[in-house]
Amino acid sequence: MRTTATIYMLTGISIGTIMVTSSNSWMLAWLGLELNSFAILPLISKTKHPRSIEAATKYFLTQSTASCLILFASTINAWQTGTWTITQMPDKLPSTLMLIALTMKMGAAPMHLWLPEVMQGTTLLTSLLISTWQKIAPMVLIFTTSNHMPSNITLIMGLLSTYLGGWGGMNQTHLRKMMAFSSIANMGWTLMTLTSEPKMSMINIMTYMLLTTPTFILLAQTSTKTLQDMTTMWTTSPTSSITLTFLLLSMAGLPPLTGFMPKLLILNELISQNMTAISIATTMASLLSLIFYLRISYLTSLLNTPSSSTSTTKWRQNMNNLKMTQMAPTAVMSTTALPTLYP
Repeated sequence: MRTTATIYMLTGISIGTIMVTSSNSWMLAWLGLELNSFAILPLISKTKHPRSIEAATKYFLTQSTASCLILFASTINAWQTGTWTITQMPDKLPSTLMLIALTMKMGAAPMHLWLPEVMQGTTLLTSLLISTWQKIAPMVLIFTTSNHMPSNITLIMGLLSTYLGGWGGMNQTHLRKMMAFSSIANMGWTLMTLTSEPKMSMINIMTYMLLTTPTFILLAQTSTKTLQDMTTMWTTSPTSSITLTFLLLSMAGLPPLTGFMPKLLILNELISQNMTAISIATTMASLLSLIFYLRISYLTSLLNTPSSSTSTTKWRQNMNNLKMTQMAPTAVMSTTALPTLYP
């Protein structure tokens, strides 16, 4: 029964995203976003724990507020232009409100405080959905209206996201909160070139999803939730430990891994737009994220040498071969796809 309900909810999430990506009207896009938000609520609260109920409530309130802003902005735009078409948004007021609403749905600063709490209160696989799939629909809408978005506000939100994401993740010990702040920082990189080169922003967010998927699957398969769990991963699965280390370093943007190329392209675009100071500030912000990525990598691969464990820990279990088979291609692409991303 639980499997059937999960499949039903995942189908609703998929239909909602497809509705948004294929729509040309704000009303249909709004309906798709609502279906997307309501379908994931049972998945967030399915663990029957007060923390998960709290996470579902926070997610519902945040997404409802963002949906009200989207409906309000689209109504103002329809009143001014006489059409509900997504691509027609010439006025600054509805475009600014729409940018705030969509970034709230994705968890970008300064509307980011809900994301770490929601991801901490649910399971790792549901956190994977929140940090990847749930961002597709609002990102498509932002990409469609990028030529009408206010560039100054977008740059400010991008810088805030990179800095707050880096600072917030430095003092965390729970991996789900770390990944949430990592998502916030990556949204900042995505927003930096949204108005000047939106295709580059899409490359960055898709690369991040490619990196995040095997990371969450690997953490879920080993039941690794805190930094303390990372210190003993070597003793039971050296291969998983090495793979996770490369994934984390790739997310940090270290060359020659896959995550380095989108950041390089974004910095190159900022410099070509005569925004050298902003590119330097963004580069400095990436060092904040690098700190907690390197801390996790150190605990995973350098703290303990490979040895046989003398104790049975809570996550010593047989791996699900199907899920590990699904993880393998994304893990390889996450660490070796650098040449294919160069334009």
